[in-house]
Amino acid sequence: MTTRTAPAPAPAPAATSTTTTTPALASRALSYEWIKFRSVRSTVWTTAATAALPVLGAVFVAATGSLQPDDTVLGGSLTLSVVAQMPAAVVGALVVTGEYSSGTIRTTFTAVPRRGTVLEAKAALVAAVMYVLALLSCSAAYVVGSAMLPDGRYAQGDPLPALFGIAASFAVAAVLGLAVGTLVRHSAGAVTTVIGVLLLPSLFGPLFGDAERWIAGLSPTAALEKLPQTSDATADTVGSLAPWPSLILVAACTTALTLAALLLLRRRDA
Repeated sequence: MTTRTAPAPAPAPAATSTTTTTPALASRALSYEWIKFRSVRSTVWTTAATAALPVLGAVFVAATGSLQPDDTVLGGSLTLSVVAQMPAAVVGALVVTGEYSSGTIRTTFTAVPRRGTVLEAKAALVAAVMYVLALLSCSAAYVVGSAMLPDGRYAQGDPLPALFGIAASFAVAAVLGLAVGTLVRHSAGAVTTVIGVLLLPSLFGPLFGDAERWIAGLSPTAALEKLPQTSDATADTVGSLAPWPSLILVAACTTALTLAALLLLRRRDA
């Protein structure tokens, strides 16, 4: 009587673990987000618009001589910086809503199972890209303005502190767009919402009486409008907080909103 030995079962494929070490998972998520960021046309073109607008504004202002006598060179050169901040915020919204509208978010969550890590990678990426981009673009606008504007007519001041703050305001706007996009998940709705968040506090702040300084200061545009003038402007700014407190307040509110979106995603992971 012959005894047959059953063949050994094939080893089961290793299951993808959601408990991958945080540094490895974060690095993978950041790598994926960078590939997607530079591969999507809408994101690339909107980012290009963010970079181009400050320089175009500097050329226009210098060519037309439309500055006021009390303007600074930096303030005049960054005439279109507030306009440029809007596409920066839109980029943040599109980074997440574009994936929901195309359905690629499922692939993203399969590659990086922790949704919170995905949001953290997106936030780090858009903040870093917009900070560096805005710093380079606004610095180039200042150089263009300095070269084209008449010597000695406008105050030069010290542009470096203001430029770092302006770049930070662009990064804050991009993360704000990302947080709104994460909560809304619809491209048109997120873009409309984030533009409203950028503009409405400055527009409606004067309606709130004594609270006007705080309400108007909640907008990233409030800090951005004032920062270029900090080199020689008066300390008291009518209608809003001073630029640096305004920037800190906006960054704190944006961080709180992003943490709320992060908490929502982590609850879905549980």
